[in-house]
Amino acid sequence: MRALTFRIFALLMVLALPARAFDTNARAAWVYDVATGTVLMEKNAEEPLPPASMSKLMTLNMLFEALHEGRVAMDTTFPVSTKAWHMGGSKMFVEPADRPTVEELIHGIIINSGNDACVVVAEGLAGTEEAFARLMNERAQQLGMTQSHFANSSGWPAPDHRMSMHDLGILATRLITEFPELYKNFGLTEYNYKGRVPSNSNNRNPLLRLGGGDWKADGLKTGHTQEAGYGLVGSAVQGDRRIVFVIAGLPSDKARAEESERIVNWAYRQFTMRTIIPKDEIVTQAPVWLGERSRVGLTTPDGVRVLIPAGSHEGVTAEAVFNGPIEAPIAKGDRLGELVVNIPGTGQSRLPLFAAADVARSGVLGRMQSAAFRLGERAIQSVRN
Repeated sequence: MRALTFRIFALLMVLALPARAFDTNARAAWVYDVATGTVLMEKNAEEPLPPASMSKLMTLNMLFEALHEGRVAMDTTFPVSTKAWHMGGSKMFVEPADRPTVEELIHGIIINSGNDACVVVAEGLAGTEEAFARLMNERAQQLGMTQSHFANSSGWPAPDHRMSMHDLGILATRLITEFPELYKNFGLTEYNYKGRVPSNSNNRNPLLRLGGGDWKADGLKTGHTQEAGYGLVGSAVQGDRRIVFVIAGLPSDKARAEESERIVNWAYRQFTMRTIIPKDEIVTQAPVWLGERSRVGLTTPDGVRVLIPAGSHEGVTAEAVFNGPIEAPIAKGDRLGELVVNIPGTGQSRLPLFAAADVARSGVLGRMQSAAFRLGERAIQSVRN
């Protein structure tokens, strides 16, 4: 068995202006195309920084997981402790006599950025906020968020409360893809718990009030402290493309709004989505050893879509790589190799290739013929060497 590589195609692109590099004013940033799994831009993206209220997304993730696992329901109520009631900063304005529901607390965290709501959730799920922070740290490691450490549930300033932009992007993408029904709450613009504080009832996400005409923002969370500056974990949709971005360290809410809009416009204007292999199409045929058929088709069930920087001067190339010939029996859906896609200006993507059909092992006569063929092949190779 040897590694075989087959060039599938070279896709030539029409020349135009090259994709403009984005020079962000943020201290740190990460921009990601969800459909293709492409990182479009990163700046200090692995540096652990104070995330302020953006870390409330982890508290929401823990709550969403509890909902999905049936440990709580949307109408489950939690008590309000004195600690929660006394929390400063942004608040939902719950009081000790209240018993807010999970649904109300979700709104209070997303729309009001309620520090008090976060403490209520932490204590409701884990007994104490300290215990909840430990659970957050354990879960973050499991999710691959290696540059995150949580000291509390709300993002309240603490020396060891840190997240990287990349980790916030991982978390945002998870909330979007794993909890689509719950994610809809991020697009809500107003919530006023029991009519208590109308002045804090509006969602601070500036993108929800903007739009590029052909794109629409629907999440996720702002953050601000003196140490962290102004930040945003945002997402916007244009057709079947979704962008997730994280920025931090901006000097004002105005600068945050302007930078967010600039990033989304850049991501949609400077990259083009191309389908290079349609769904379920056979990518190539791989030789089969000791099978009833001599070849088996290799496919990528979801097809292959890539982002092309505007005006790329070179083509997209794709190569199928597998160890072959592949020995039978082969079952449809077996992973047999990789499709390596090289994208100019963006990098390389590696996608699994699967068997498109079953190939049974051949009978005795077929195996004898295959063995004779292989012996002959080796003899020819020996003469050539």
